[in-house]
Amino acid sequence: MNLKFTVQIWDKGLWYVARCPELDFVSQGSSPEEARRNLLEVIQIQFEEMSRLGTLDDYLSECGYLRANGMLTPQTEMVRLEKSALQVL
Repeated sequence: MNLKFTVQIWDKGLWYVARCPELDFVSQGSSPEEARRNLLEVIQIQFEEMSRLGTLDDYLSECGYLRANGMLTPQTEMVRLEKSALQVL
């Protein structure tokens, strides 16, 4: 099964935080690469456990994924990412 998802990596000072918004998983590491590897491991472990419990398809459906031809595709897509500023009183 192939699964498409986004990995966001944030610099949080001493740590890097990796996040998958489609699946709502987060991990961290001492480098961007380690944070990404840890996130992929978290996803793999969680999916194995959900599969064992028989809840993986329900979870993926709740996350907005559609299964077709051996591929799981999110039905939502980020179309824009921007940094903004706002003066706060």
